[in-house]
Amino acid sequence: MHPTLTIAVKAARRAGATINRAANDIDRLHIEAKSARDFVTEVDRAAERAIIEVLLDAFPGHGILAEESGLSAGKPDADYQWIIDPLDGTTNYIHGFPQYAVSIALAHAGVIEQAVVYDPSRNELFYATKGGGAFLDDRRIRVSRRTKLAESLLATGFPFREFDHIDAYLAMFRDLCQKTAGIRRPGAAALDLAYVACGRVDGFWEMGLKPWDMAGGALLVQEAGGLISDLAGDSDYLSTGNLVAGSPKIFAQLLPIIQAHRPAGVTA
Repeated sequence: MHPTLTIAVKAARRAGATINRAANDIDRLHIEAKSARDFVTEVDRAAERAIIEVLLDAFPGHGILAEESGLSAGKPDADYQWIIDPLDGTTNYIHGFPQYAVSIALAHAGVIEQAVVYDPSRNELFYATKGGGAFLDDRRIRVSRRTKLAESLLATGFPFREFDHIDAYLAMFRDLCQKTAGIRRPGAAALDLAYVACGRVDGFWEMGLKPWDMAGGALLVQEAGGLISDLAGDSDYLSTGNLVAGSPKIFAQLLPIIQAHRPAGVTA
């Protein structure tokens, strides 16, 4: 394991311990609404502080982009930037629905080089180094070998922050429901992408994501042999927030269907 990745794993596990302790008494959590259907708890903030402490202790010259604290920690103009979601799937978490994860990625000059997605409820650790492959615990993982969209299982994320493009999304959903074996909406994009990487689902799409939702999972997919793009088929998904991912054969069939229903005015 790359030495930088080792530190990221340490940070993810420390955050996971915080998350697991609080999961035993969810009813006592203080929950705030950042906006409609978008929540934050003291656990999100505590997990984020734990991650940042570990990372900056090891790499004080690095920058931090975190869901809850933004760019307030680290050096915002650093070449190396950690992109952190301390608890992806907060809504699931506060309902006791065990589908959530810690996501940590390291970008160098805008290119993701290290990634960790840790599921504390299952103690599953997904990680990848650019050019070094993707792993689940100590096992190398690959995207699925399915070649037919009709036999594939997809994951998606329903719009929940903004509903400007809900009609376009529903058209995508309606079309793909009829052309696949099934669609799931687990509720944590980082884990959805990790599941694409290990072949549990064959493809994934979502619109309106944030960089911390995607950064770690995106590298996992790529290092597991999958493809990932924005709605235009380009690599600007971290900027646009719109993402399509899958094994190569499924991605090639999935992307044109998504593009056929792309919202008016949305180029990528």
